[in-house]
Amino acid sequence: MEQEIPTLGTPIELLRSHGASVASALVIGFVGWTAAAWTARSVRSLGKRWTQVDVTLIPVLASLSRLTLLTVTAMAVLERFGVDTKSLLAVLGAAGLTIGLALKDTLSDVAAGLVILVLRPFDVGDAVEVDGTSGVVDAIDVFQTKLTSFDGVPITLPNSKVRSAKIQNFTRAQRRRMDLTIGVSYSADLTRAIATLRDVLSNEPRVLPEPAPSVDVVELADAKVNLLVRAWTLPADFFPARLELTRHLKERLDAEGIVVPMPQREMHIPLREHERRSAPSL
Repeated sequence: MEQEIPTLGTPIELLRSHGASVASALVIGFVGWTAAAWTARSVRSLGKRWTQVDVTLIPVLASLSRLTLLTVTAMAVLERFGVDTKSLLAVLGAAGLTIGLALKDTLSDVAAGLVILVLRPFDVGDAVEVDGTSGVVDAIDVFQTKLTSFDGVPITLPNSKVRSAKIQNFTRAQRRRMDLTIGVSYSADLTRAIATLRDVLSNEPRVLPEPAPSVDVVELADAKVNLLVRAWTLPADFFPARLELTRHLKERLDAEGIVVPMPQREMHIPLREHERRSAPSL
């Protein structure tokens, strides 16, 4: 029995019956993909112009807008092929629940990232300390927070850790206090030493007049009297002022002849029996 050879009418009929759906699906996909990319670029561009919008929110808003348009486009394309999107949404919901349970730590980072973006404990460019890790904030996204340490090392922290950690924002501080402990010998004139240190503080332009700087005795140590030097500066001046003040205070004490003693330790070694016999009597 001869096999019937398909005629050219079969693909033509297929093209007639499904060609419109395929063509419209391609058009919808192309338009949706283009619109998603254009929207993301527009959000980034407008975000740079709108000073009211924080720079940390711009990439998040751009990604969310692009993902939303791509999702709508995919659903529209599937509908053109007769797919029941309601059933598909139910399947995707069940799959999302399973994936969510498997990726609970990642979702925890996403939730923490959204909370950070809303509460704003810090902004991009702020100098912060997060759970003992110090640096300048480079970026905040929905998964992680990126810092650069003060010595130039990139640091990446998961948002869940950042959200639950103790955060110190040095940039938002109106002023910062430095405490320097300077030791002088017991033979030194304390009144003169305190006056000398106060004079150094008064000649440092980065030290704020209010609250007023102070110098006083804080401890009677084993081999020295410790003086606490306390001064306030602007956040940007804290580290350079601290370094230079430490040097200036030491140089000024040396110039005034006030001794800053080195650590000393007395050792008593008992003599052996033959050493005691041979030792000269006093």
